[in-house]
Formats: sequence, structure tokens, C-alpha cells
Amino acid sequence: MGRLTTRLRRVAIAAALCAPLASPLAASAQQLQQCGTSGAGFDAWLAQFKSYAVSQGVSPRAAAAALDGVRYDPNIVALDRRQGVFAQSFFQFSDRMVANYRIQKGRQLINGDQSLFNRIEQQFGVPGAVLVSFWGLETDFGANMGDKPTIRSVATLAWDCRRAEMFRTQLLAAMKIIDRGDLTPQSMRGPWAGELGSFQFLPDHYLNYGVDFDGDGRVDLLRSHPDALASAANYIRALGWKRGQPWLEEVRVPKNLPWDQADLSIKLPRSQWARMGVVRAGGGQLPADQLTASLLLPMGRSGPAFLAYPNFDVFTEWNNSLVYATSAAYLATRVAGAGPFDRGAGKAIPVMSMSQVRQLQTLLNQRGHHVGGVDGILGSATRQAVKVEQMRLGMPADSYPTPELLAALQAGR
Repeated sequence: MGRLTTRLRRVAIAAALCAPLASPLAASAQQLQQCGTSGAGFDAWLAQFKSYAVSQGVSPRAAAAALDGVRYDPNIVALDRRQGVFAQSFFQFSDRMVANYRIQKGRQLINGDQSLFNRIEQQFGVPGAVLVSFWGLETDFGANMGDKPTIRSVATLAWDCRRAEMFRTQLLAAMKIIDRGDLTPQSMRGPWAGELGSFQFLPDHYLNYGVDFDGDGRVDLLRSHPDALASAANYIRALGWKRGQPWLEEVRVPKNLPWDQADLSIKLPRSQWARMGVVRAGGGQLPADQLTASLLLPMGRSGPAFLAYPNFDVFTEWNNSLVYATSAAYLATRVAGAGPFDRGAGKAIPVMSMSQVRQLQTLLNQRGHHVGGVDGILGSATRQAVKVEQMRLGMPADSYPTPELLAALQAGR
């Protein structure tokens, strides 16, 4: 699943490679800023990038090993343009991805090497259930890590104009991984966007968060489970994970709840949610404490309801698709022992098609909202704009788009 689930992952983009370069490479700065929509000019640009990488500390030997003979691959660009898995609803995505075999496999992996997971949690504070959740969704526990040459993929995308700056960061990081001795260009293989290993780390994450946890002197996220798991935990900790705190909890909500409060940007103490009538899924009372949480309704007010705690933010940082983040967090709760969520109205909940969502996004943009690209994917910006329009129209403001809302906007209301 790594080929599909990491397209929208947030990455920390390093300093722009397009900045003017110090002598003697200053003359090549303009060429480094160039990009293309075909292979024309790629070879000359790659030669300049090779020199640039050496100026950034990559050894000439490693630079030659990484880039000599690399060719532009138009198939990679075609794959980059062909994305859409996150247009699925939470039901559609989670039903497929939070499969029973992943729940059982995750538990078996933890139980089979409890000492390893205990050591990782002790050092990084991240529980095993969270780690195996990402492991299962990203690569099916290492079964589907991809087989495309990473350097060719990343170099192609670093030349392509759509996300050139981001992938130039990744290309330089990949070369530094080779220079450090962790991987060879030949062993560096993965899906089309250049991710690596069991957790589908982009090269800069590999370089900056990789951990040699098995003590063999190399960070090997392709073949070493201890290295891969500890590196994932190290990255999750860096994203802000709070040791010992929950991440997602299913709850029941009253029918008269002020639905505009169901928003990830609204964080209230559990005591306040309890006063509003929110109870645990089994009917028990929420603790009357000050731990903050947001109310998450991935399918709107008629579907399942969750309290998303501060640690849930880590899931959205790992991948900013809400359906992915919610599914990953939910899978982690299942591995940790929670039962399946209540589907609420289930099949009666309307699910808009990708085409309908595009129409909605176009109308929202025309009304002055800023939902980003018209891509048919329900991201946080689209849901926030939906909430504003629902409030304006007097509809229950649960941030979940419906054909009813689309029809109202099409009618000019």
C-alpha cells in the first residue's frame, strides 16, 4: 500500500536548492533552477546537480555511483499525475485497509518480539500498536516496498517542474545515504515517488531520522526490522508524540450536539465534552479532566464519532489525508484491543463521487474559500469551507459534504 498511501505525506522541505551557489559553482546556479516537462535538458541539469551535491559534502565517488548513467523516466511522471485513492470515503478506505488480518498480524508481531517493542517504547515513547499500524498500511508489514530504482525516480521528479524543489531535497538526501554507506544505488529501490523501506521514508526522513537499532553500524530500513521500527518511532517522536497519552477513542454523541464544535481545530477538555453529553463507546463516562481532544466525525453526524487527542496530530503530520490518518489511528486502537466502530446510519450516509467533490470545490473557491486544488479529495481546507457554508445555510455544521449542500450552492443559495 506504500505506493498509494504516501502521496500526500507532509515532508519538511530543506533550504531551497535554487539559491545562488558560492564560487566555483556560481555559474551553474541558473541551470540548477531549471526544470522540464520532458526529458529534454535532463542530462545537462543532472550533471550540474552532481557538481552541486559534491559542493554539499557528497564525495565524488558517491556522486558518480549515484548519478552516472541515470536516465529520465517519463513513466514516473505519468504515475505522479495519476493519483486518487484519497478521494475515497473513510468507510471505503478503512473497510479495505483496516482488515482483520492486519489487526491480527500487528498483534502477532508485537507479541512475537515483545522485548524489541518494549525497548523502542522505552526509548522513544511510541507504543507498538502505533508502529505496526503504520507498518501495515504503508507496506503490508514489508511485503510491498516497491522495486523501482529510487535514484532514477527521484532524479526524474527533481527535474519535473511540478514538485522540483521538494524532490531535489530528496535526491541530495538519497546521495548522502549512499555516501554514508547505509545503502548502495543498486539496493536503493522502492515505489515510484522514491520512498524507502518498511515505513516508506522519503530519503530526507531516512537521512535525518534513521536509527541503527540493531548495532551493525548501518541504518538499513529495507532489511532490518529493528532499524525500521526504531526509525519510525524516532520520526513519530519528532512529530510531537506525547508519551503515555491516547490518540483516538470512539465515543457516542447526543443528537442535539452543537455540530459546529466537531472540528479538528477545536480542542476542548474532556470534562467539557462530557458536559455536552459525549460518552465513551461502551457508555462509560469520560474522565472529567483537562486533557484536550477534538471531536472527529469522518462520515458526518450520522456516522462514527471519535475523540482525537493531541497525539492524533502526529497521524495527520505523517499523512495529511484525513481518511488515511483516521484509518491509521483507528487500526492502532484495534491492535491495542479496541473493538470495531459503530457505523451509525451506515449505508444511508451519502457519499459524494470524486466528480461531485470537484464541483463542490469549484463552487467553494468561487465563493472566496481557499480549498487548494480542485482535486476531488476532501482535505481539511475543503471540510472547513463546507462547515462555513453549512452554517450560512442553516444546515447542521458537521463539516461533512453532502449532495444537498452541493445542490444548494449550484442553485446560488
